[in-house]
Amino acid sequence: FSSAVAVVRAQVQQEPLAKTTEGAGISINCSHPKILVFDYIYWYRQFPGRGPEYLEFIHKGFKELRNPPGRLSVSQDRQSSSLWLQHPRRSDAATYYCARG
Repeated sequence: FSSAVAVVRAQVQQEPLAKTTEGAGISINCSHPKILVFDYIYWYRQFPGRGPEYLEFIHKGFKELRNPPGRLSVSQDRQSSSLWLQHPRRSDAATYYCARG
């Protein structure tokens, strides 16, 4: 499947497109080099014709995700984060957004 990834250049940057085959894990990366000490990173996904769906937030370290199965992690310097989908299905094809705030 393929997933579109939004790009918001003002505060975060993301790859324009990420692709994988069904069942093969994929990492969606986000860069936020101007992050402030108290900022959190929020991840959302949006399916065609629907509003954004909140996934999870993180400050540092990593979190295991149940839906979709995978992991959300932040780099040691907090300037980037990644959403790793463990066993993506066609039903996970969506636009994935990261935001800081």
